[in-house]
Amino acid sequence: MAREDAGARLSPRLGPLTPRERWRRARLQACSWLLTGVYRGAAAHPAVWRFTARHYHPALDRLAARHARMACAFAAVDVPAYRDFLRRSGARRPRRLADFPETSKRNYAGVYDEASRCQEGRLHRPGVIVDESSGSTGKPYNWVRGPRELKGIYRNAAGYIELVFPGRRLFVINAYSMGAWATGTTTGAALARIAMVKNTGPDLDKIVDTLEHFGPGYDYIVAAYPPFLKHLVDRLDALGFPWREYRIRGVVGGEGMTEALRDYLERRLEGVRSGYGASDLTIGMGAESAFTVWLRKRLAVDAELRRELLGEHEQRLPMIFHYNPLETYLEVNARGELLCTLTSKACLQPKLRYNVGDEARLHPLHRVREIIRRDPRRWAECRRATGGEKMALPLLFLFGRADSTISYMGANLYPQDVEYGLYEGNPYAADIARFCLSLEEQPDLESRPVVNIELREGADLDETAVARLARICRDGVRGHLAAVSRDFAASLKEDPAAGDLRVRVFRPGEGPFAGAAGLKNVYLVQDAPAADAGRHARAC
Repeated sequence: MAREDAGARLSPRLGPLTPRERWRRARLQACSWLLTGVYRGAAAHPAVWRFTARHYHPALDRLAARHARMACAFAAVDVPAYRDFLRRSGARRPRRLADFPETSKRNYAGVYDEASRCQEGRLHRPGVIVDESSGSTGKPYNWVRGPRELKGIYRNAAGYIELVFPGRRLFVINAYSMGAWATGTTTGAALARIAMVKNTGPDLDKIVDTLEHFGPGYDYIVAAYPPFLKHLVDRLDALGFPWREYRIRGVVGGEGMTEALRDYLERRLEGVRSGYGASDLTIGMGAESAFTVWLRKRLAVDAELRRELLGEHEQRLPMIFHYNPLETYLEVNARGELLCTLTSKACLQPKLRYNVGDEARLHPLHRVREIIRRDPRRWAECRRATGGEKMALPLLFLFGRADSTISYMGANLYPQDVEYGLYEGNPYAADIARFCLSLEEQPDLESRPVVNIELREGADLDETAVARLARICRDGVRGHLAAVSRDFAASLKEDPAAGDLRVRVFRPGEGPFAGAAGLKNVYLVQDAPAADAGRHARAC
């Protein structure tokens, strides 16, 4: 039975099981623990994890799919909320994985309480960590992870870092938020397995002091959100930091990153790699390698490769990650949205065909390599770029949230494309802290897209320089959109007014950036300041 209080979420109880259900539960539990134990053994040590990642075979995909179905079937008899969810959705006897309905924050996590979404409906136990995410609505959601689940996350993160950023004296500066957000606390605990770790949080002064105090004798890795890593590089540049004496690399997550920003950061950092995860699901679902970074850069200039991998009319440039289907089984639904099933029995709160709202495509690694090999020059370039850093795991092509766009004159404007235009070849790139997009209605009732730019703290620009920055940014964004977006280019030909992008430059903490936390960017705003806010912004 499900208990339902006024204004409260559903809290169903497991209730007595029939003999058939008990037998089914025992059988599925034994099989699931067996497979989970095998996976855990394959990641018991970072060196073993690296071997597994380098030698994954496509034949394992079928095993992964069966395990994902098994996870759903087991939850149907073991997780009270999921039992009730299946009953209410009419999925009486699902047999195939596709027969199990999708879950999401809207129809599952936001409907049932935390305990009922746990195995056996039991939440409270020692070692459970509670993380929080606010989501796009600002409503806080709590996500729980048990100690066995966390150990698996730690092993994966440590194995990945040692694969892409080897070093004898690793020193991780963890600049993620140290609050109730999963990334910060989890990153610190995970990387302490293989490195010295200082959890500074997003504090520029502490990080500068740490680098100066411990000196250049370490292989530093700074873990942060992409915008904060840029803030750090800009601050160190302003201080005249002796970059050549240090070895510093970056690991970023929490939001997408363009190749323009990567190139900007790698002027100073030895390398920057990104990971993909979600508080709803797990940390480190996907991770970049030298191959995926090369492939993404190649897709930006290789129309034939882009067409084969992304489709005839796809204009966006996705982030590309390796992922392990044996632990995070991924699917793409008919709407192009990513579904994830966490297959491990160690998962305290099972995530089953969970939809976080990200658009994506999936490709086996061997198929992508076969396409690349058709062109000898392309294949030679690929081999030079990837070197000895090899991963055999399949590929996730991630476009980001489906609703992260502004539609204008028949074209979709994506934040990643705007970021390219802001940073590529811009002499004022170091003065930009962040940006967001909005639509502004003009007196003639026409709407125009607006790129709102916040200057970084300490940017010493007079009105003339601010106007020049706005003009360069406008031209850069317009030029990049015309180059990569067929719809935008067509709109320009049909109506030159389509190129009437507005740029507003704000001092730190003003306009749409007032009250912003500074850790993760919000790229779309509903109500941006009007043009008459002259003392706050410079428009172009």
